[in-house]
Amino acid sequence: MPVIMEEHESYSLIRLDGECALACAAELKKLLLDGLASGRDVRLDLGRAEEIDITAMQLLFAAGCQAERAGGAMAARFSDAAGKAALEAGFERFPGLEIQGDGWPR
Repeated sequence: MPVIMEEHESYSLIRLDGECALACAAELKKLLLDGLASGRDVRLDLGRAEEIDITAMQLLFAAGCQAERAGGAMAARFSDAAGKAALEAGFERFPGLEIQGDGWPR
């Protein structure tokens, strides 16, 4: 499965592996909603994402906006492919989503 969530004491970690397109959108949406509802910080690891389509980008954008409105914290690590896909889709920034550098999360 290209989308998984790991529960940690202080945060929920959502990982996207391989291709995340329309086929995984429902699962990504569910995990983002679960992570936001948990009351913990949400971390997104897109470091192994090979391809992300516009549907997934829109879900990440909406989740960042929701986290910002709720006062929660969201952080993400993007692969080169995910970063390129975001820019090509017109997403120069994601409100409420802090972009982390390499080596995160550990």
